[in-house]
Formats: sequence, structure tokens, C-alpha cells
Amino acid sequence: MRTNQRLAQLWLDALATELGASAGTIDTYTDDLNCYLAWLDENGLRLNDVGLEQIRDYISALDQRGYAGSTMARRITVARGLHKFLIAEELGSRDPTSNLSTMRRPRKLPFVLSITETEELLEMAHTLAADPSVGLYRQAGYARRAALFETLYASGMRISEALSLPSDAAPPGTRMLLVRGKGDKQRLVPLHDRAIEAIAQWQKLASVYSGGKPTQWLFHAVRNGTKALTRQAALLEIKEAAVSAGLPSPERVSPHVLRHAFATHMHSGGTDLRVLQELLGHAGIETTQIYTHLDTSRLHQMVRDLHPLNDEQDEHAGLLVNTAVSVQS
Repeated sequence: MRTNQRLAQLWLDALATELGASAGTIDTYTDDLNCYLAWLDENGLRLNDVGLEQIRDYISALDQRGYAGSTMARRITVARGLHKFLIAEELGSRDPTSNLSTMRRPRKLPFVLSITETEELLEMAHTLAADPSVGLYRQAGYARRAALFETLYASGMRISEALSLPSDAAPPGTRMLLVRGKGDKQRLVPLHDRAIEAIAQWQKLASVYSGGKPTQWLFHAVRNGTKALTRQAALLEIKEAAVSAGLPSPERVSPHVLRHAFATHMHSGGTDLRVLQELLGHAGIETTQIYTHLDTSRLHQMVRDLHPLNDEQDEHAGLLVNTAVSVQS
């Protein structure tokens, strides 16, 4: 119906002009709105005809179409936002979503490499960096790759933080890096011996290749020390390394996966959540707590795969997990 389309467009315009929503957000909301408007058309409903019963019918229709929980939650949120806008602008007579309970989006756990998979990725990077037969330019590039991977896994820093490190961030013998994170907040992150050695090897080869020319960034283009390595290049390099290392699902491996690996492996080893929060630069502990969920997920998988009764007594395996988690808490 044209009236529905017109009212929906008014809300989108308000989001863009008054709230400054990004083009990507507007595109997503437009898709979700079109889904809602199409359902209204199919059922011969105007926006002002919609009540709580109709909203529940819409939710049921979304569920029957097999949408993921996160998609359903977003589309319901968009419908709710549209109706609240109409009430605020005195373009609607009632808000059918006012008594609708909020639908919680399921927590999506990040993709994480095991310790063994992480070691295989790092070893592949070091193997390539140790081969002088590829020529100085390529060897220096491989050494930078190994240094970057080791730094990310040693410290848990974000890729954007690593690529913005100045050239003097890691002087010989340093064991800590000063990182500037979100909100321009600074924090210290650790380095282990392998990361320190990898950085030194990268800097040595880069200096030899450039003839000792000054550099601006710790991780820079091999041919130009004043040009920082880009995030796109770092993403391509880690995916190439994941393929070479024979890791499962190499398309899911990214620099951020090494940050998740650092956090998960450190927490599994007993690192306190508050300490982990400081190392990761999280503003709130609730963000860091996702790694407790990852531990539970990995524990459940371990019991399912290794317990001798897993085929016959899934409930027993679940009980073991719950008992183990309660003991850890």
C-alpha cells in the first residue's frame, strides 16, 4: 500500500537526516522494512491497523520462513522502531509493539583456532621467512608476516593497533608494547621471546633490503618504510598462510582470529578475566566474558567427542559439562 510505503520512507529519512545513520544501516533497515511492508500487503493491512496480535502473526511468519534468530530479532526491532516513530510524529494511533517482550539475540561465539592450529599457522610463517632462496624481497615480506602473526598472538592486540605501531615501538630487548586503542586509550601489552625474535628478524631483513633507509611504521611495505601495511594486505597474508598450513576453514581465518586465540588460550590457561580485559583493551568486563562461553563450548565438544558413553548418553555428557563449569566458576 502506498500509505505504508510513504510512512516507512519518512522514518528512513529521519534516521538519515536527524540521527545520522550510515548508508549501510539505512540499506539494512530498508531490507527489513520491505519484508515487513510486504507482509502487511499480503494480509491487506495498513500500519495503523496493526495490533499486538498482528505483530505476533508477523513474528510467526518470520519463524516459518526459517530466518536465523539474529535476523528475526533485527526485523522485529525495525518494525518496533517504525511504529514508535509514527506515534512520536503523531502519524499513528497506537504502538502495537508496546507490550511485546524484547527478543534477545543469541550470542554468536567467534571462530577460534586451537593451540595446535595456531602453532601450525605460526610455524608455516616462520618456515617461509627462513628460506633465503626466495630472494631478499620475498623473504623480508615473509619475515614481516611471521613477526605480525607472532605479535598479534603474543599480545592479543587488534590488527588496527598493530598496524599503527611506530617503527620505534619495539626496540631491541623490549618485552612490552605501548598500544593506542579505541577511544585513544593507551595500554601495555606483553611480547614473548618468539615475537621479539621475529620482529628483530623482520627489521634486519627490511633494513638490508632498503639499504638502511629510515622507517615510520613497525609493519610497513617492504619497498617503502613510510607506508604502513594495510589491513587488506594483512588479511590476504593470513589467509594464504592458513591455506599453506592446511588449516580447516582457512576462509574464516583472519588477523582478528589470532586475537580471539590469544584470549581463549590465555583464559583456558587460568588468566583472570579482569587481567584479560586489561590486556585486550575492553571497556567493560561483559565483552571479555564471551571467552568463558567459548571455554564451555570447547569443553562440551571435548566431552562429546571423547567420552566413552557419548553415543548412548548425551544427557550424561551435558551433565559432566555443567558440573565442570560450576566447579570452574
